Amino acid sequence: MDGCGLVCKYIIIIFNVIFAVLGIAFLGLGLWLRFSDNTRPIFEIPELNSSTFVIGATVLIVLGTVMLIVVSFGDYGACSEKKCALQVFSCLVSLLTGTVTIIGVLAYANSDQVGLRMAEFYTSLYGVYVTTGDPAIAITLKFVQNLLHCCGLSGVSLVEMAKKTCPEPKGFFENIKMASCPVTIATIFDSSAPLMLGIFLGTGALLLAALICSATLAKKIHAAAASPQYIILSSSSNPQHPQQAFLTPSPFPPFDPQPVVFTPLTEAHIPIA
Repeated sequence: MDGCGLVCKYIIIIFNVIFAVLGIAFLGLGLWLRFSDNTRPIFEIPELNSSTFVIGATVLIVLGTVMLIVVSFGDYGACSEKKCALQVFSCLVSLLTGTVTIIGVLAYANSDQVGLRMAEFYTSLYGVYVTTGDPAIAITLKFVQNLLHCCGLSGVSLVEMAKKTCPEPKGFFENIKMASCPVTIATIFDSSAPLMLGIFLGTGALLLAALICSATLAKKIHAAAASPQYIILSSSSNPQHPQQAFLTPSPFPPFDPQPVVFTPLTEAHIPIA
């Protein structure tokens, strides 16, 4: 392949490495939320099957699994230069691109409902942590609260039950009262709806770039396989030095390129029956 094919190959490999890390993180978090001893009872209650917590954990499992399947085809096709695997990878990436774009548009159009659902998901995690004290949920809460700079349900340090997971206060007043996480989550999706749309569209653009690289690489592999392979045969004379030839004479007679002419049988003195 030429330089363009190699560049596309390495772009696909780097893209799949990042995609694999995210897929493992989503799948691991979803499986832990689904099968952890502290959260498993939530899934066993029929009335909670439509709750945001159950839906969120299921989405994480499905999303992580799909991402790892896409990565498997992409890495195998790029590293082994298999056109069939790259075609499957292109189909899956095109479906993901369309799905991400549609979800981004729908989330932008219903940003208020999305914010309420995400706030409800956080509240479910908070309730599980307060009830069980699960350290894994504590890490999740700490990550979310440091990202949004909020503290628990109330934000009041004197009554907050998950104060250990809250970020460091900035200023004197935050030692008394910080922003409430459910309110922050609900408002951030509504106020930052264009930013969320940009994130979804940017993700779709990255997927589209990976799709273009995959199609280009598959085309280059097909062109390299279809092009004829020429074998150049060349005869080079390597005359020996006269002195070297004299010192090491060849035991075979020199090759005579002249054709051999056989004497007819009538001229040779051989009796004919």
